[in-house]
Amino acid sequence: MQSPLHGQMMDMPLLISSFMTHAARHFPGIEIVSRRHEGDLHRYTYRDAEVRMRQMASALERRGIEMGERVATLAWNGYRHMEAYYAVGGKGSIVHTINPRLHPDQIAWIVNHAEDSMLCFDLSFLPIVESIAPRCPSVKHWVAMCDPDHMPRSAIPNLLCFESLLAEGDPRWQWPEFDERSAVGLCYTSGTTGHPKGALYAHRSTVLHAYAASLPDAMRLSARDVVLPVVPMFHVNAWGIPYAAPLVGAKLVFPGAHLDGKSLYELFEGEGVTFSAGVPTVWQGLLAYVKDHLCKFSTFRRTVIGGSACPPAMIETFRDFYSVEVIHAWGMTELSPLGTLAQLQSRHARLSVMQQQRLLEKQGHVVYGIDMKIVDDQNRDLPWDGTSFGNLMVRGHWVINSYYRNEGGNPLVRDAQGRSWFPTGDVATIDPDGYMQITDRTKDVIKSGGEWISSIDLENLAVAHPAVVQAAVIGIPHPKWDERPLLIVVKRRGADLTREDLLRYYQGKVAKWWIPDDVQFVDSIPLGATGKILKTRLREVFADYRFAHSGH
Repeated sequence: MQSPLHGQMMDMPLLISSFMTHAARHFPGIEIVSRRHEGDLHRYTYRDAEVRMRQMASALERRGIEMGERVATLAWNGYRHMEAYYAVGGKGSIVHTINPRLHPDQIAWIVNHAEDSMLCFDLSFLPIVESIAPRCPSVKHWVAMCDPDHMPRSAIPNLLCFESLLAEGDPRWQWPEFDERSAVGLCYTSGTTGHPKGALYAHRSTVLHAYAASLPDAMRLSARDVVLPVVPMFHVNAWGIPYAAPLVGAKLVFPGAHLDGKSLYELFEGEGVTFSAGVPTVWQGLLAYVKDHLCKFSTFRRTVIGGSACPPAMIETFRDFYSVEVIHAWGMTELSPLGTLAQLQSRHARLSVMQQQRLLEKQGHVVYGIDMKIVDDQNRDLPWDGTSFGNLMVRGHWVINSYYRNEGGNPLVRDAQGRSWFPTGDVATIDPDGYMQITDRTKDVIKSGGEWISSIDLENLAVAHPAVVQAAVIGIPHPKWDERPLLIVVKRRGADLTREDLLRYYQGKVAKWWIPDDVQFVDSIPLGATGKILKTRLREVFADYRFAHSGH
């Protein structure tokens, strides 16, 4: 076989530093605005940011942080956090974002497993750092992300000030070029069994992911946008927005720690935000605020909602009352994270509004770079008919092939052609047009009488009830049917809502045998570190629960 004839093209590695070089050169005056811990708004431009990023990279190099070493962050969305993203990754080291909502014991475990050499933290997380510092021997430097005037009094050893560290660097330092397959980011997922597992991203995969995220049928980002990522930068790199925004030259607005409805609304209006992204629980707070205060959005036009299934009622509320388009999305830490997004195609223009709504409620269509399929328990492909349930498998340019340090062994499954697929742990359907809908997590699906019941569908219906704030559905052991669904509900304050009201609400909306056997009202539903319902906790709380009547 003859050797291939190579194209005569420049060989430029795909590195994240190119995003900021591009933004500083071609969008120099576009702003990055951040609400800071001090309470004020910080403003500067892409040109300013890129200089500081190079200077910080130089400072890290002088401090002995070498290529491939891990630098951790415990921080909200803000300009210094973004500077750490690029300074660390751009010099060839690895930025390791840590979710501060995890238990300190788990954070310490993650830091030690990653063998982080440095950890940069916002002042609001000082208590966490003080509690874990004695247990993290690999960390040589702890960096408070503030200026000298706001340095805390603390006994943390080797405590540095971010701005003082920055001053040690040379602003003339230039970004190096190296292998694009070099690691750039490390994110740990708690969506697996046992200890969290690390997904180690490459420069190449991160750049390709940013390109795909910006496409018209994805986040649809452009230089005309003002982007406010509500999704935290510690949650899978804010779904790639810190990389995609400078790629297209969009203005960035960082909300810091203030994610309540009032703070977000004021920032949206004050900065002219056009696009945002976040999990459903955050949007509940914003929608409640604008409803209670009779507000409207002046510039906000679309949002990507993911992390967990977006209730159809939320999509309708954004569209019908506030003219905001919701782009329903699905992804995973192991996918960097974007996998699918729900947007209409030209063939759907003739559908009714209700038919279009049903399509947009799905998790959506893949973007280029991701392939997917559904299989049965014997790994046989299932049809794309919109009704067949199967285990969702994916492969693509930004999908992991193993966890960091091969934790848990090789997760991939090979098909008959020898191609590798990643098992997501989700149960899904795919319709003839390629639109995927998550029906449940494999571990959450309710198996009743040999048939599957989707807890997600039951939850979405419950939260559409005007008296319901939050809802969760779990399977409870049943002597005849193996499992039956239990509906757990948080009522709106002052609402007059009974068990019978809710069970009647399901009639005619789902199959009779899908209707939950009982309802339990609670004051709150436990949420995980990324805003997802903690069904493991709910199963513990209701471990001894038994249905008083079967009814089936």
